[in-house]
Amino acid sequence: MPKLNTDRISVTSGRPYPLGISVMDGGVRFSLFSRHATRVWVALFEEVTDREPVWEFEFNPVAHRTGDVWSIFVRRVPEGTCYMFRLDGPRDRKRGHLFNPRVYLLDPYARAFSGDVSLGTLKSVAVRDSTEWAGDPRPRIPMKDTIIYETHVRGFTKDPSSGAQHPGTYRGLIEKIPYLKDLGVTAVELLPINEFGETRMGRCSLDSGEELTNYWGYNSIGFFAPTSRYACSAESRGHVDEFREMVRALHDAGMEVILDVVFNHTSEGNHRGPTLCFRGIDNAIYYMLDGNGNYLNFSGCGNTVNCNHPLVRDFILDCLRYWVAIRHVDGFRFDLASILGRDQKGNVVPNSPLVERIAEDPVLRDTKLIAEAWDAGGAYQVGSFGDSRWAEWNGRYRDDVRSFWLGTGGMRGAFASRLMGSADIYEWAARSPEHSINFVTCHDGFTLRDLVTYTQKRNLANGEANRDGSDDNRGMNCGVEGETEDRAVNAIRLRMQKNHLATLFLSLGVPMLLGGDEFGRTQQGNNNAYCQDNEISWYNWKLLDRHHDLHSFCKRLIAFRKANPALCRAQYFKDMPPDSALEPEVVWFDESGAAPAWNGENGNTLGCKIAGRLNNGVTLCLLFNSAPEAMHFALPEGEWRIRLDTAAISPMDLPEPERARNAHRRITLPARSVMALSKTD
Repeated sequence: MPKLNTDRISVTSGRPYPLGISVMDGGVRFSLFSRHATRVWVALFEEVTDREPVWEFEFNPVAHRTGDVWSIFVRRVPEGTCYMFRLDGPRDRKRGHLFNPRVYLLDPYARAFSGDVSLGTLKSVAVRDSTEWAGDPRPRIPMKDTIIYETHVRGFTKDPSSGAQHPGTYRGLIEKIPYLKDLGVTAVELLPINEFGETRMGRCSLDSGEELTNYWGYNSIGFFAPTSRYACSAESRGHVDEFREMVRALHDAGMEVILDVVFNHTSEGNHRGPTLCFRGIDNAIYYMLDGNGNYLNFSGCGNTVNCNHPLVRDFILDCLRYWVAIRHVDGFRFDLASILGRDQKGNVVPNSPLVERIAEDPVLRDTKLIAEAWDAGGAYQVGSFGDSRWAEWNGRYRDDVRSFWLGTGGMRGAFASRLMGSADIYEWAARSPEHSINFVTCHDGFTLRDLVTYTQKRNLANGEANRDGSDDNRGMNCGVEGETEDRAVNAIRLRMQKNHLATLFLSLGVPMLLGGDEFGRTQQGNNNAYCQDNEISWYNWKLLDRHHDLHSFCKRLIAFRKANPALCRAQYFKDMPPDSALEPEVVWFDESGAAPAWNGENGNTLGCKIAGRLNNGVTLCLLFNSAPEAMHFALPEGEWRIRLDTAAISPMDLPEPERARNAHRRITLPARSVMALSKTD
């Protein structure tokens, strides 16, 4: 940290915009919003561990306040200086005012933080915004061609098996970019990298006795800052520069960066939580409160950000613009996004001002906007969130695909709809397949390997007596609960993983792959590993060799998708073409070759033919069998070759075109398997 010569520091009036700090050659400007504060101080610290400041200054409410913004310019303060604020004002819980002049507070607009909030040493750091982006090649990949890889920065390389020189860091992720590029994904979606609050959970694992931590990071407190936890150097602006290096390296490799952002709540929690920032600056503005000043809790995390207060809307928009304009990220996935559409009383409103404003913002116009279109307060808006600028995590895709492969009866129609881009969900709102982010697994729930290994969650390590995590998993253990050495069981588990992956990458819409699913990553049956900063969550890269066949299949499957434009369409297929002389774009059939009974109780089989004129002259035939026995399919007319067979042994599960086998007019589809066939028109 730089040394401060407090004898030379001087203060003049600042200016009210932009909010936050601005580091200049002559010093630092501090600008802070608070409508209800009556007194404001800024404090400078020489060391991040210091409990008391080396210099403190009280703003003059006449000379240093413009409207609701308090601002000063402090001369001879160098970049890298740690700072905090104190505020005084009314203390009236019923009206939502919780000012406490004894508490030092973080800057909501801080670009960097140092220290540890759990130890009471977290502080804002004055850093310049980097402009070293000349020639940054933003990929700008069309949504229809996007393939998302969801991962956690720390967990991706933290395990020694990763071989990373900088394990668990932004630089560690850079080391794995060749792997990601070889796999074929086009975008990396990172679990929250914003500075988050307390890491300690206040309880221990019932298995190990070790204290649990907030591993996922869905508990933001510094919305403008990359966390120092994932940096090699957490001093001054080191972590800011390392994050920039990671973004630049991914762009150089042709991949986009999507951030998982959490604007629905903060780490200050409920009334028992710590006062770190927003609560002490203007609690009544930043949070949703009832008539008695109690926190409304639509997030399930103790508080709810008052997203549709005009000033909070500005804060969120400023933050998003900053990550795009200054940090060069390519998109956002909004956690519990339905909260963005709740008014100040908590009601979900159509055409929410914030949701609409994000969609129309000129700076954000080229970014990908992805909503988790539900919240913990009961809102569920899959198919109806925002306008056409918004894509959505399609939770119904996950549930219906899992149910079909579980063998649940009556799923044929729903499965077909998911396979064809969920037109029943999106087309009524004039949307297209690219609005559906398709996924079978994500960070929240079982991994793909666990989905075919467990029927019941195993969350005892979370210290909550297995009460946490979803009970609606729709998984199958393939005959044995948990890991086994039984070759027959593991063979069907491999096939089931391939079935889910094949469904995902053969579906219209934007596929999202949970990181590690391509090589059988397991969380030992834990379907809510948010507090497991250990081997449960870390990627075990030894599995890449152990499950080489699965990884190879996934890699070739992604390449197969890219080679067949009919699978990446931005429009829905039409059963009947405009020109009656043409065959339908898609034809559905059952195992007999007849039109399927969509409402039957069984419906464990399904076939479809996709017209070659939509696929560079190559007609595709997709066959699915989720039944526990083999089924005999009558193929449409033509000379077909088998391009994908999840029941075959690698590499014939997805062979090169010249090695593809010819298919007979009648073909046997093994139990629980997928086939894709092709013929040249």
